[in-house]
Amino acid sequence: MIQLPPLRERFFRRERRSVPAARQFAYEVLAGWGLEKAERCDDVLLCVSELATNALVHGVPPGRCFRVFLRYDGAVLRVEVHDSGPGEPRIPLEADEGGRGLLLVAALSDKWGVGERDPGKVVWCEFLSPLRPGS
Repeated sequence: MIQLPPLRERFFRRERRSVPAARQFAYEVLAGWGLEKAERCDDVLLCVSELATNALVHGVPPGRCFRVFLRYDGAVLRVEVHDSGPGEPRIPLEADEGGRGLLLVAALSDKWGVGERDPGKVVWCEFLSPLRPGS
């Protein structure tokens, strides 16, 4: 029998308090996996905040929710934020535009990207080692 890596997910409403709630959810998941003291834990939490903020501000139509997924297989931690809004997030070319959150995600994570959903999109980032329990 194949065992899938741990996956946790939660839906969040389209309201400002959902961003700190998403960050708290991520912290609790990391703690449950023994990763709350890992070297890059704060980077993961900041990326969750940024992706949740982007979903809230740009991706979630009124009356809808966004969803946060975390998956950890012992080598790679993947964060995904799903929303049902249109558009494709991108890092701006000019410094005075929005999008600084994605700059942070790109700088702090090892990989990031955007995938399609119907409706909407998923914005994800991944963290490689060192993200080990107690490191």
